[in-house]
Amino acid sequence: MAESDTPTPRKLLPDEIHRAVKPGTALLRLQTTHSREGVLDGAWWPRSRDIATELPDLIRALTAHLGPVTRVGLDTDAWEEVPTRVIVDDRVVRLDSFPVGDDTALITRGDNDHFVLLVVPPDTTPDAARDAMARAVRADNVTQAAEILVATLPEPAAHRQEST
Repeated sequence: MAESDTPTPRKLLPDEIHRAVKPGTALLRLQTTHSREGVLDGAWWPRSRDIATELPDLIRALTAHLGPVTRVGLDTDAWEEVPTRVIVDDRVVRLDSFPVGDDTALITRGDNDHFVLLVVPPDTTPDAARDAMARAVRADNVTQAAEILVATLPEPAAHRQEST
C-alpha cells in the first residue's frame, strides 16, 4: 500500500490549545470539504455580553480563516444592545436577530455558507469553558450546543460566590 493510500486519522486540536484557552478566544474546527460532519464548527468564549466590544475580535479571527464574514446571527435577548451592523476593518458585517438561543452564533461567509459556533457564557469557569469548547470542536461531535453546556458547565462562578 502506498503511503498516500493510508487513511489520515482525524485530528483534534492539541491539548495545549485547550489548556491555554482564555475568555475572548475562538476555537474553530474548519474542514476544507463540503461535508461538515459535526453539529458545530467551533466555539467562542466571550468576555462579556457586550456584543459591540466582543464581536470585532471574533470577526477578525474568523475572517483570517474563512475569508470575509458577511453576517452574524445572534439571539439578541442574550446580549446587551445589539446593533444591526458593525464595521470591522472597513467591512460591514450585518447582525441578525435569530431565536437560536444564547448558546450559539451563526456565522455567514459569502451569500449562503454558514458556520455554527457554540457560545460559552462569559461567567463560566475556565475549566468548564475549556471542557465545553473541546467537546464542541470535536470532528465527530453530534451534540447540540445547549446539551454540551448543560453537560459540562457547573453553576456559574458568580452564583457560587453569592451563596458562600
